[in-house]
Amino acid sequence: MQIAYRAKDITEAHIVAGLLEANGIEAHVGGHYLQGAMGEIGAAGFSNVHVDDEDLYRARQLVSEYEQTSGSSFSRAASDHEDRPDHYARWFLLALAIVALILLQIY
Repeated sequence: MQIAYRAKDITEAHIVAGLLEANGIEAHVGGHYLQGAMGEIGAAGFSNVHVDDEDLYRARQLVSEYEQTSGSSFSRAASDHEDRPDHYARWFLLALAIVALILLQIY
């Protein structure tokens, strides 16, 4: 399975997965458990839509059409940002490091 789309949140991931499934592409949304553990803000950027390898090209075409019609500035295709580190992951790691330092100072 490949990542066809990186959504801004779990809701958008389900919208895109529904679009893909309506067009005959089996899609799986990842990031459910991260959202429950970290809350809405922390899990932003970790919600991905996965498709089978053979459906990847067609799925990305549909995602591209979705992005053009949705007007969402937050949505992005996975292929456009595969080499860049995830912006939200950096903030999460920074927050985790700060919490760890505070806990070390307390104990």
